[in-house]
Amino acid sequence: MKLTGAQALIKSLETQGVEVMFGLPGGAILPVYDPLLDSSIRHILVRHEQGAGHMAEGYAQVSGKPGVAMVTSGPGATNIVTPLANAYMDSTPLVVISGQVASTSIGTDAFQECDITGITMGITKHNWLITDVNDIPQVIAEAFHVATSGRPGPVLVDFPKDIANALMEWHEPGEIILPGFNPITEPNPESIRQATELILSSKRPVLYVGGGVLKSRASEALSILVEQSGIPVVTTLMARGAFPDSHPLALGMPGMHGNYTAVTALQKADLLISLGARFDDRVTGKVSAFAPNAKVIHADIDPAEIGKVRTPDVSLIGECRRSIEELTRSLTERAATKAPGETPLLPLQISDWIKEIRAWQDEFPLNYDKEATDTVKPQFVIESLSKAADDGTILVAGVGQHQMWASQYWKFDHPYTWVNSGGLGTMGFAVPAAIGAKVGRPDKTVWAVDGDGCFQMTAQEIVTATAERIPVKIAILNNAYLGMVRQWQHMFYDERYSEVYLSPDLPNYVGWAEAMGAVGFRVDTPEDVGPTIDKANEIDDRPVVIDFRTDVTEKVFPMVAAGASNDDIMVGPFGRKGESK
Repeated sequence: MKLTGAQALIKSLETQGVEVMFGLPGGAILPVYDPLLDSSIRHILVRHEQGAGHMAEGYAQVSGKPGVAMVTSGPGATNIVTPLANAYMDSTPLVVISGQVASTSIGTDAFQECDITGITMGITKHNWLITDVNDIPQVIAEAFHVATSGRPGPVLVDFPKDIANALMEWHEPGEIILPGFNPITEPNPESIRQATELILSSKRPVLYVGGGVLKSRASEALSILVEQSGIPVVTTLMARGAFPDSHPLALGMPGMHGNYTAVTALQKADLLISLGARFDDRVTGKVSAFAPNAKVIHADIDPAEIGKVRTPDVSLIGECRRSIEELTRSLTERAATKAPGETPLLPLQISDWIKEIRAWQDEFPLNYDKEATDTVKPQFVIESLSKAADDGTILVAGVGQHQMWASQYWKFDHPYTWVNSGGLGTMGFAVPAAIGAKVGRPDKTVWAVDGDGCFQMTAQEIVTATAERIPVKIAILNNAYLGMVRQWQHMFYDERYSEVYLSPDLPNYVGWAEAMGAVGFRVDTPEDVGPTIDKANEIDDRPVVIDFRTDVTEKVFPMVAAGASNDDIMVGPFGRKGESK
C-alpha cells in the first residue's frame, strides 16, 4: 500500500493508539494536516503552540497516556520549547511532531527554518530528524516507546516537508532495539533485603513520596505498604494525591512552603524512605542541613538520580511500583520470622514517633486569619472550592502563591487529580493544562486555580475551550500583583516592589472571559465566594472564569527561605495554634 510520508505519519500515530492531539498548522507541517481530515484522531486547534504543549501535558498527567502535539517549523517549534522543558523536568510523557523545511534546504537559513533537534537536545529524552520516508513507522514506534518507558518524558520528531510529500510502501514497525536505552525495572533483591533491615530497625521513619509513585501507578501499592508498616507519609508537590490526605498517617507536603509537620518530620527522622522523589532543592532547603541524622533508602527508576543530591545508604534502582511491592513482600516475610512471644515486627513499634508528630500537627496547623470579613482570603477560596468539589475533581494550578495555597488547602484523596508545573515552574501553565486534563478525563470536573499574572500569559486558550466545547472552570486569585515575587520583595528586599504591580482592573477579567465565550463572574466579598462557586459548578456547557479579588497582603506560610535550613522554617503570624504573632 503506497502512502505519502504524511499519511504514514498519521497512520503510525493511529497505530500507537493516539486518540487526540493538540496543534496549530503552518507551512512546513501543512502536508500532514491533509490526511488528518480522514483520521480517527481528534485534533484540537490551539491559539498558540505553547498551549498545545501544556494541553498535551495536562492530558498525559491525568490519563496516563502520552500527550501528543503537532506544530510547524521555526517559530511553531520554538513556541513549544517551554512545554518540552516543563515535561522533561516533571517526567511527563509527550510526543511532539514538528514540521521542518525540506531536507535540501536544511542549513540554508530557509524561511521558518530552525535547528529544533539541536535546541531541544537537552530538554527531551531523545529526538529524531527523519531523513528517509521509509523510517517513519519505526521512528514513531521508537518515539512512543522512549517517551513512556523507564522514567517518562518528552520526545520530539522533526519532520521535513519533502519527507511528508514523498511516497513509501507502508509497513508495520519492527522490533524496537535501542541498545542505549534499557531501563532497569526490577530492584536488586539484596538491596531490598538491606532496605528491609533498615526499616525494621528504625524508630523515626518517614516515607518521602515523590512523583515517581504516580508515574509508575503505584498508589495502591503504597497504601498497602503504609497499612502494613505504619510509617507516616509526606507527599511532595508532584505527588499530591498519591496518598490520601484523609489518612491518619498523611502528613501533607514538605518543602519551602510545606506544612510544619511534614518539614520537621523529615528533619527529625532517623530513616527516609524516598520513593520516586529526587531530593529537589525546594524540599531539602540547605542540603548539608537536611535530615542530618537520617539514613536514606532511595528508590528511583533513573540511576542518575541516585546520589545526585544525597548519597543513600541503600539504593533501589527500578520501577517504583515494583520496589514498593518488593519492600512490602520482604517486610511481611521478615516479620513472619519472629519467635513466639517476641514483639511483633509489623506494624513498626514507633508510637513515640507518631505521638511526637501528632503534637506538631496540633501545635502548628496550616492557618490564616479566618476572622477577616473585609477582604477575600485566597486560602478561603481554595478551601471553599475543595469543599464544593465533587469527589475526584481534578485541580490544575499555575505557578506562584496560588499554586502553593492550592497544594496546601485542597484535600487530595485520589491520584491523578492534581496537575501542576513543578520542576520548571512555568507561569501560564494552568489554563491550557486544564483544557488538556478535561480532554483526558471528560467525565471529571476540572478546576484551574490561576493567578492574575499567570492567567494573562495563556488566557487566549479559553477560546480553544469554547470552540471545542471543553467546559473547564478557572478561579483567578487576583491580587493585582505578581504575588510570589512581591512576597520575596517584601521579606528580603526591604519592601522595594520593583515591577510587580499588575492592576486589579486591567484587564476586565469578566469582560475578557465573556469575549472568549466563557461565563464570567467577579467576587469581592467573602460571603459571595461560596454562592459563586456553586453557580460555576452548575454550568457544564462552556468554560467559566471567576475573578476572585483577594487580599494583596497575604503571604504563603510556612516558608523556608532559599538556602536556609529547614530547621529555620517560618510559620507566619497564624502558624502556631492559638497564637498570633
